[in-house]
Amino acid sequence: MLQKLSVFVFLLFLLFTATGSTETESLLRQLDKELSDRDHYLEAKHQRMAQLSSELHLHEQTQNVEKAYQRCAELLNEYQSFSYDSAFRYVCLLNRLAYASGEEQKIARSKIRMGFTLLSSGLFKESLDTLHHLSTFHLPDSLKEEYFNVLARAYFDLADYNNDDFFSREYRKQGIIYLDSAIGLIPENSSKYWAALGLRRMKADDYSGSADAFNFLISKFDISDHTYAIATSSLGYLYSLLGRTDESIDMLIRAAIADIRSSTRETVALRNLAVHLFNKGDINRAYRYIKIALDDATNYNARHRKVEVGSVLPIIEGERLTTVERQRKQLLNYSFILSMLSVLVLSFFFIIFVQYRKLNKIRNVLQNTNNNLREINQSLEEANKIKQEYIGYFFSVNSEYIDKMEEFRKSIHRKIAAKQYSDLDNIIRNSDLKKERENLYLNFDKIFLKIFPGFITEFNKLFKVEDRIIPGNDELLNTDLRIFALIRLGITDNEKISKFLNYSVNTIYTYKTKIKNKAMVDRDTFEQKIMEIKSI
Repeated sequence: MLQKLSVFVFLLFLLFTATGSTETESLLRQLDKELSDRDHYLEAKHQRMAQLSSELHLHEQTQNVEKAYQRCAELLNEYQSFSYDSAFRYVCLLNRLAYASGEEQKIARSKIRMGFTLLSSGLFKESLDTLHHLSTFHLPDSLKEEYFNVLARAYFDLADYNNDDFFSREYRKQGIIYLDSAIGLIPENSSKYWAALGLRRMKADDYSGSADAFNFLISKFDISDHTYAIATSSLGYLYSLLGRTDESIDMLIRAAIADIRSSTRETVALRNLAVHLFNKGDINRAYRYIKIALDDATNYNARHRKVEVGSVLPIIEGERLTTVERQRKQLLNYSFILSMLSVLVLSFFFIIFVQYRKLNKIRNVLQNTNNNLREINQSLEEANKIKQEYIGYFFSVNSEYIDKMEEFRKSIHRKIAAKQYSDLDNIIRNSDLKKERENLYLNFDKIFLKIFPGFITEFNKLFKVEDRIIPGNDELLNTDLRIFALIRLGITDNEKISKFLNYSVNTIYTYKTKIKNKAMVDRDTFEQKIMEIKSI
């Protein structure tokens, strides 16, 4: 009887384990599908932002400060966890509109939003300076609650970022004080109350109580995708601390899916999920997710998130390379074994010379084996070359050009197949090479200014005010700036510069001479000053 009971319990355990594993795999497949559909969510978000931007521009032209303020606040909501640079631009505009309205509450709310925006990018000092300069004495409870919440998060994030026993503990205490002030202003039957309570218990190391609060939040309230992502991401973190790894992974997957649906880039769920999958041995998936997490942090420009992802990525990437190297060594071992077999077969040839016909068959086998070995060695050499290739910034430009050429070829093929020969000339005439070159320059300008955002400002410091070079409204760099942008990248050969910019060598030399003659520094040291301009 006892033996049958043991078998029954064992089978139940296997069933439970298999069910949990199946649910996790199902969630991972759903996450992969959402990642493949990510562009659809981004397109919808861009459409909303374009509509709001158009309405904002209209209200600015008509000087309707109230409606302009509302649209600017809505645009800030869209960019808040999507793009720091745009969010910062709109929060600055929101501040100006708030001051233009003269309303104290609008001014206070815009400053709170400024503090949150700076915090999201990892600018902790700037965020705290902005928030601490705000007086909340005459503000309503709703604004005070928002103010205390942002301050609490600032100190919590600062504690996590510093990760120091002394300072982090002090920052966490300060964050709890502000969070308690916020909780005291929130109605107890609201979703905001349970979200704040879950965070409060987490920071007080009450992990089970915190998990209960977040579970109550997601089960009892109708919340947005973004709020759901924060709650499930927090549960993933809590379950990990409680040793409930499988539940932690499931919650992080749900959080990552919600982040994708809400087009959120300032997030940690996918990064933490990658770490868990790496620890479980799913190296390829972990590598793919951590790369996406890095892209999100880079696109949002969250400094602390990039540091966090950057600390994990080399470990996962190193293990991935180790796996590839292990496979390569295995192939070499197989090659060595096959080579030894070949030698052994050849030895039999000399030993058993009388069995001529059998040796002929063995010789054919050896020939095929050598051919296979040659193919394996070629594949290994090719793989090593691919590993050593450097993929440059213009990969996307080349890919786009190839797509256009393919579409051009298909258009000609369709016209020939339809015997519409008269249209071929129109197709060729409509090929706008000038536009392609302009697109090339535009892509170059964008990439360069992303690497050297302060280039134009630093460049113009070398000239008097009246001689400074300012690009037109419809361009990022002009020809003068582009020449010295190439020089800053290390391309100093006039012939190479002329080919890229489609000018003669003499024209490039003339441009450079004219600009150097206007500079306030010596001509001989001008290019050295250009090389001293710092990147990001």
